[in-house]
Amino acid sequence: MSIDQSTAAKVAKLARIKVEEDALPALAEEFNTILGFIEQLNEVDVEGVEPMTSVTPQRLLRRVDEVTDGSQQDKVLANAPDAREGFFAVPKVVE
Repeated sequence: MSIDQSTAAKVAKLARIKVEEDALPALAEEFNTILGFIEQLNEVDVEGVEPMTSVTPQRLLRRVDEVTDGSQQDKVLANAPDAREGFFAVPKVVE
């Protein structure tokens, strides 16, 4: 597949990138270089290779999903400029 200047201009417009008319040939050539590299990658035999997200094997630690009240009400309210009866006190905004 080959990208011409009109296609490069269309892609730039869709990407909302301002490209001057004299820069379109270089952009088209760069697109063609990228597509050539992708074609090389398509030739690689990946049969039997599992997809991976990292080069090192990792397992995420899982925790039990428990609903709690946080047990930190006093610590949280200590940062509040005004706390009353266990809640944040805020000025009235609607009259």
